[in-house]
Amino acid sequence: MLKKLIKKSSLAACVAGVSMLAMSQSTLAVDLTVYTAVEAEDLARYAETFNKDHPDINIKWVRDSTGIVTAKLLAEKNNPQADVVWGLAATSLLLMKSEGMLEPYKPKGVEKLDKKFVDSGAVPSWVGMDAWVASVCYNTVEAAKHGLKPPKTWTDLLKPMYKGHLIMPNPNSSGTGFLDVSSWLQMFGKEQGGWDFMDRLHKNIARYTHSGSKPCKLAAAGEIPIGISFAFRGAKSKAQGAPLEIIVPAEGVGWDMEATAIIAGTSNQKAAQTLVDWSITRKANEMYNTGYAVVAMPGVAKPVEHFPPNLLDKMIDNDFEWAANNRKKILTEWLKRYDSKSDAK
Repeated sequence: MLKKLIKKSSLAACVAGVSMLAMSQSTLAVDLTVYTAVEAEDLARYAETFNKDHPDINIKWVRDSTGIVTAKLLAEKNNPQADVVWGLAATSLLLMKSEGMLEPYKPKGVEKLDKKFVDSGAVPSWVGMDAWVASVCYNTVEAAKHGLKPPKTWTDLLKPMYKGHLIMPNPNSSGTGFLDVSSWLQMFGKEQGGWDFMDRLHKNIARYTHSGSKPCKLAAAGEIPIGISFAFRGAKSKAQGAPLEIIVPAEGVGWDMEATAIIAGTSNQKAAQTLVDWSITRKANEMYNTGYAVVAMPGVAKPVEHFPPNLLDKMIDNDFEWAANNRKKILTEWLKRYDSKSDAK
């Protein structure tokens, strides 16, 4: 009887010990607040993949479109709420760098990345993950109903036949919208030519969305013949059976990088550095490649079905510094001219 009691007591102590260990590990886990503009459908996959290697760090996502996340971070400048930004436009992070909001950090293995994806500082303030590239999503079925012909250039979209048949993102809320606007200013003239182009384009725009992927999703669903969006969204929708043609305008296309950075002043610096170290690994880049055709680590990206083969050659020589430094001025001018057609927030 005494032996049985001893065995039961030992078993109970063992169970209690395991339970206390589990509770201890749970208690020791770090909550990391991560701001992001990554597509909502991908966030669970990002966290799950990261937690396979680092189960002791809990990611608490704060997700919205690029413009809104950027505005939120700027508003919190003197009282930061985020620990890390994982997946925000490089132009936004360049702006935050100039405001002294980022903690410089050289992640382990950064030398393996394409140099275009790494901040130029002696100690980088941000590191790139992947790139997304502008394109036109053209619904062949809906376009035929309206007697439209596929555009070959951006200036083709100014033709009267496209009036009311175009949707594009609002650059104040969408990173894709901002790369469109900033690239048109670079291609057609920063002072006047770019705004003249957009004045004429505005006449043909049905509405401006607050999401960069939405114009292509709406085109894929047949709600509009033409959506100005980004190429991977079009490729993804076409792979799912949408009657889309992904058009790369002849003048060239804008692009931006998603990037990662540590917010200055975080109280979870070690965990933040762990996340940033992991974010540039081969495993992370392979994960990015399921959503983007262009990633930071050379030799990782695999061909994406329906991704336009000439797209990379059409990426403009984007002046990210100029775009970041003039962001506020550009967005203010855009609102004054075109916001009347924006979707309600």
